[in-house]
Amino acid sequence: MTVLETNKIKNLRRKYQLFLYLTCSVIFVNCSTERQIIDKPIIFDDERNNLTLAYLEDHYDLKREKPTIVPKMIVLHWTVIPTFKDSFDFFNRSTLSITRGDISNAGALNVSSQFMVDRDGTIYRLMPETKMARHVIGLNHCAIGVENIGGSEDLPLTDAQLKSNIWLVEYLAKKYNIDYVIGHYEYTLFEDHELWLEKDDGYRTEKTDPGKEFMKNVRIATKSMNFKQLPNK
Repeated sequence: MTVLETNKIKNLRRKYQLFLYLTCSVIFVNCSTERQIIDKPIIFDDERNNLTLAYLEDHYDLKREKPTIVPKMIVLHWTVIPTFKDSFDFFNRSTLSITRGDISNAGALNVSSQFMVDRDGTIYRLMPETKMARHVIGLNHCAIGVENIGGSEDLPLTDAQLKSNIWLVEYLAKKYNIDYVIGHYEYTLFEDHELWLEKDDGYRTEKTDPGKEFMKNVRIATKSMNFKQLPNK
């Protein structure tokens, strides 16, 4: 088999997979009972509340009485942690783990997200959608985070997760005035954007989640939502 023939087969396989994703997303839109959001809240005690308020002020110069956000974007992630339990436990504490020395200088608030999607596609809501979670530099004040379990080379994201992310993006876009849906790896494209409020020029991390192919498939399936194009750098 020639290289050209091999590439044609790969392209046909990819188109067939996208057809399945698009078909499934239409089913989910028309049949809301096909998906259920399970509330499983992480700890949001006084300590986490105060740390979140401090983060909003220190990083975005936003002084608020409550740690709320106005959602304008959705950011998709992967945890690289292989199980839901371990991922949930990692987010559940109020303060940052010692394993996150890469961002510890930027505050003691623990990382988290509003949603987490297990490998079988089960969607969990970890905290209210309009409460701030620390999941993306510069944009937490306006971003809803969706974490997907896995994401390592040995544990790639699943088709079930993709379908649930598509459904969840459409669900949230109908509920809020969402302008952008991005992968975590794309966050620095917003550095000169009006939504970018990060005050610390040295606070950046390199990200690859949730993968370019995953984002491509999400965007194809949600094209009808007419989200804004990402900024160019």
